[in-house]
Amino acid sequence: MQQKRPILRNKLYLYLTEFFAGMSVMAVELGASRLLAPYFSSSQIVWTIIIGTIMIAMALGNIYGGHAADKNPNPDRLYTRILIAAIWIALIPVVGKYIIVGISVLLIFSVNNNFLIIAGFAACMVIFVFPLFLLGTVTPSLVKVTVDSLDDSGKTVGNLNAFNTVGSIIGTFVPTFVTIPSVGTAVTFLLFAGILLALALVYFISSGIALKKMKKVPVAAVLFLVCCIFGHNDSFAFWDKNLTYEGESVYNYLQVYEDEQEVALSTNVLFGVQSVYRKERVLTNAYYDYAMAAPMMAGMKERESVDALILGMGTGTFATQCNRYFDNIRFTGVEIDGKITELAHEYFALSKDIPVYTYDGRAFLNADKKHYDVIMVDAYQDITIPFQMSSVEFFRLVHDHLAGNGVMVVNLNMRGGGEDSINAHLCDTIASVFPQVYVIDVPTSSNTVLFASDNPELIERFHKNASLEQDKDITELMKRIDKDLTRYRGGNRIMTDDKAPVELLGMKVIDELIFEEVSYYKDVYKEEGLKGLIDALSN
Repeated sequence: MQQKRPILRNKLYLYLTEFFAGMSVMAVELGASRLLAPYFSSSQIVWTIIIGTIMIAMALGNIYGGHAADKNPNPDRLYTRILIAAIWIALIPVVGKYIIVGISVLLIFSVNNNFLIIAGFAACMVIFVFPLFLLGTVTPSLVKVTVDSLDDSGKTVGNLNAFNTVGSIIGTFVPTFVTIPSVGTAVTFLLFAGILLALALVYFISSGIALKKMKKVPVAAVLFLVCCIFGHNDSFAFWDKNLTYEGESVYNYLQVYEDEQEVALSTNVLFGVQSVYRKERVLTNAYYDYAMAAPMMAGMKERESVDALILGMGTGTFATQCNRYFDNIRFTGVEIDGKITELAHEYFALSKDIPVYTYDGRAFLNADKKHYDVIMVDAYQDITIPFQMSSVEFFRLVHDHLAGNGVMVVNLNMRGGGEDSINAHLCDTIASVFPQVYVIDVPTSSNTVLFASDNPELIERFHKNASLEQDKDITELMKRIDKDLTRYRGGNRIMTDDKAPVELLGMKVIDELIFEEVSYYKDVYKEEGLKGLIDALSN
């Protein structure tokens, strides 16, 4: 016999329970992507892991919830599970990042291949499966409580599913466009945990259950307050206390570091720096310097002005460097993350005179009719290479926006992976569009800079313009580039809009880089054990 609490005599509260459960599931899913992204990237691989893990949890929850409801339909049990799920979700911003780092440290010494997949899956299983398993029990439990007779069972179940679906829709949009950009991932978890907690508390309080029998209610409230106190900090790099800025946008987790010499932007914790601004008029010794050969190849010294487009503007390092040394380049930037552009103006001295469009690079080219002398493609970031900007169709679009004898320069940031690497696929794809392709590896980094053009006299033009340069530092840089520049002969590894496995190819390189980085510490651990490893890490 079902126990009808007063609050459940009207089915509206049951429908609201379904609504907020669906909303919270989607909010946790989106929060999971932001929690994992700084450590494992936000690639399709990571999204697949998150979605797959959540579906496993929900399926198991559905099965358990159905059996539990048939065995004991008492709704107290359902709202107790919601209470527990709320506290678990509230704990995620408190301990989640430490769990991720702990799992990564353990696996990095025992896994040689597919580290991102294994570590990401393990983190999802530990952090997210249990609360979503509990929320997965909501629908079958509510069906048992809500259905009064077979005459209206179809209508009742349909209403429950509708409320769940509407809640899921809202739970998809609100975190992405409202809470995460405005208050961060940590507070987003706390907000939706608070909603679930309030849902359960209203049920228990309105049911008039004696407090002595319901000690879990005040305990849950206290635990939630503790989580709010210790979990509101949205710092993912919890070991770094010297950040100039740390925050989130719709697209990225963002860090700005600053010292006396430079300012740097990082969009994640584990995969390095995305932009650098040198405070003095000096070269960066990074790929931005090597890309400065592109204006030379486009005949900069022979022209009154050169029009340049940057797809993936970032903080504008390339434009800033060029403007320091050259005075006849007119830049246009495209950056999908408007928050990065704000940071560029605030911390990286990006000129307000340079127009920056908040747009996807390929979508911008589809709408833009202008032609450019130089187009820089700098939209590749660790494993999260946008497939739509790595296909032959995209590079044809770039080609069509180049003026006569114009030059495309591409920052390929994942050198490694052997003959079947992501860079090899990108180079082959580009070579299928441009007859002249040259590459140069940037020393002390994993970057390769690629130059592509239709101009058969590309190198001769480069030599001519470089010989007219007056600045000593740029002259020496161009000599080094000329010495190490290599002609690339294309192969048949061509990526298309239909087939561009950039995530899997990128993951191979990440595995290789991780293995190289930790091989020394693995040897120390094998020979000297945990104490030796701790000593090596502390030195």
